[in-house]
Amino acid sequence: MDFLRPASWEEALAAKAEHPTAVPIAGGTDVMVEINFDHRRPEYLLDLNRIGELSEWEVGQESVRLGASVPYSSIMEHLRAELPGLALASHTVASPQIRNRGGVGGNLGTASPAGDAHPALLAADCEVEAASVRGTRLIPIDAFYTGVKRNALAPDELIRAVHIRKADGPQQYSKVGTRNAMVIAVCAFGIALHPETRTVRTGIGSAAPTPVRAEAAEEFLNAALEEGGFWENGKIITPAVAQQFATLASGACNPIDDVRGTAKYRRHAVGIMARRTLGWTWEQYRGAGRTLEGAA
Repeated sequence: MDFLRPASWEEALAAKAEHPTAVPIAGGTDVMVEINFDHRRPEYLLDLNRIGELSEWEVGQESVRLGASVPYSSIMEHLRAELPGLALASHTVASPQIRNRGGVGGNLGTASPAGDAHPALLAADCEVEAASVRGTRLIPIDAFYTGVKRNALAPDELIRAVHIRKADGPQQYSKVGTRNAMVIAVCAFGIALHPETRTVRTGIGSAAPTPVRAEAAEEFLNAALEEGGFWENGKIITPAVAQQFATLASGACNPIDDVRGTAKYRRHAVGIMARRTLGWTWEQYRGAGRTLEGAA
């Protein structure tokens, strides 16, 4: 196994172009586990730790440009207001040591359906900035996951950053695990209210071959909130609406039975998390006294 250690982003792209099978390593919290257990033996490792810009972020007017290597601990400490759902998800990542090393770029590159960041990214809405010697492109998060541990990156591309829409309303994240820490998700659910567009987005993890949105549940809830004037009047969402949202969220799952849980349990748990997180976010929205005019 050869170890490539570029000193700049340009050198990294050139190395990836020359060695398309090279596996990028930054935090190493996923890659090193696979190597240590002999699940993967790449010909080349591409060390990105000398490229400082990957650990930087920039808060813009409408979005946050989050460098691929920004650690979860920094998201928790510095971006809780702008990216509340992702900050909550970051809290559930493994241990403090791993939260100090791992970043969203690694989660995206690995593209495991159990990655903790995926539901929050789907719910918030974002684009993945992918670069190669050929240029840079933005990949919508909805088009990024292409299969089990597969993504839309070309062989010569690297993830440079993620452009995440700033929260304009409450966001929540919930995760089920076999214990309270250092655990891979049995299933996870993220939700984000977007009062500016009067829409709700969701994200489901570890309950399908890829991270997915509960699109039918979103469409139902968006219509129910609009028809009932909920965004303007801030009324409590009725139990019937909440339960139908939960049922449709469960229906978006396509899980498997494995050592962490059964498919039946995952569907059930996703429904429970959907109903609860909807309740939490809507109470936050009501408590903040948000109206359509105030959110615009």
